[in-house]
Amino acid sequence: MKIAVVNWRDPWHPRAGGAETFAWELARRFARNGHEVCFVTARAPGQRRRESVEGVLFVRMGGVLSVYPLVLGWLLPRGGRFDVVLDCQNGIPFFTPWVVRRRTRVLCVVHHVHDRQFGVHLPRWMAAFGRFLEGPVSRWSYRRHESVAVSPSTVLAMRERLRWRGPVHIVPNGVTVAAPADLVRSPVPRLVCLGRLVAHKRVHLLIDAVAELRKRRPGLVVDVVGRGPEEAALRSRLPEGVILHGYLPEEDKARVVARAWLHVSASQGEGWGLSVLEAAALGVPTVAFDVDGLRDAVRHGETGWLLPEGTDLAKGIAAALDDLDHTYTVKCREWAGRFSWDRSADRLTALMLGHDHDNDHGPGWEQEQR
Repeated sequence: MKIAVVNWRDPWHPRAGGAETFAWELARRFARNGHEVCFVTARAPGQRRRESVEGVLFVRMGGVLSVYPLVLGWLLPRGGRFDVVLDCQNGIPFFTPWVVRRRTRVLCVVHHVHDRQFGVHLPRWMAAFGRFLEGPVSRWSYRRHESVAVSPSTVLAMRERLRWRGPVHIVPNGVTVAAPADLVRSPVPRLVCLGRLVAHKRVHLLIDAVAELRKRRPGLVVDVVGRGPEEAALRSRLPEGVILHGYLPEEDKARVVARAWLHVSASQGEGWGLSVLEAAALGVPTVAFDVDGLRDAVRHGETGWLLPEGTDLAKGIAAALDDLDHTYTVKCREWAGRFSWDRSADRLTALMLGHDHDNDHGPGWEQEQR
């Protein structure tokens, strides 16, 4: 097949996150399996306009907002070349059905519904416009096309909050972590937080909890790994015991995660929570709030703990530390082992070929999970 992967950013963009990992891990496997893949995306300063990586052609144009009309303008005269377009929604999709031929299969890939996050990141009028595009405009634009979600939480949010009517298939994230030989668990309590430093991740809640946690466990240390627009604000308020690493190469990140006792996510909602799976692969359970995506990625009482929204995070972490034993490590590794980028790529390939008809909470998800 000739496949266009249309995504807001590529994995080397300075603001890349889990959605970019998903798009890239699948795109490179499509190319490896003999398909012709074009990854169309925004262009960060210093990035090439065109280059080929592992058989995937990258075409870059535009910035945060200008990428949307520029991609549509680029695709309009070329839409007939592609058999499939994977239109990856990051709050707002690219509306590629407007410019491709009707015979081109378009799959809208949704990681999570952004309606509540627009108000966190944007002025009120822009947030309202974003919700209008994500809801009624998207629902109409993709009414004749199938969609892909990464978790049952996302499917439910699409149905209830966006009133999405068409078929929605679940293609879960895989997991790949570096595993250097010198992975050692810390002898003193250590927490780790992975992810982009953006407002809706609420890393400040973890930082605010550190003082109370260190009263109970004076040697406790917190490692925060990631970069993003909130980094400067977080650095200005770091208490004793917190290390803000910024970006780390994969092997260094694995060492930091592997020495932690717990991984903590204070996010207000995710599509899935790729960092949860990365930590689990290294035997580290997660404490998170019981919110979209994270309630799918964390199995409460087995691979971590889910706290009701509004729970005092320090108390929740303290209880988890008291409850922690080796069985969590074993179950975390077993859970992470059920997810594979290869299997996800095979499932999405079947959908692109029109061979897979499981949708919503169908057996495809249950087989991956259970």
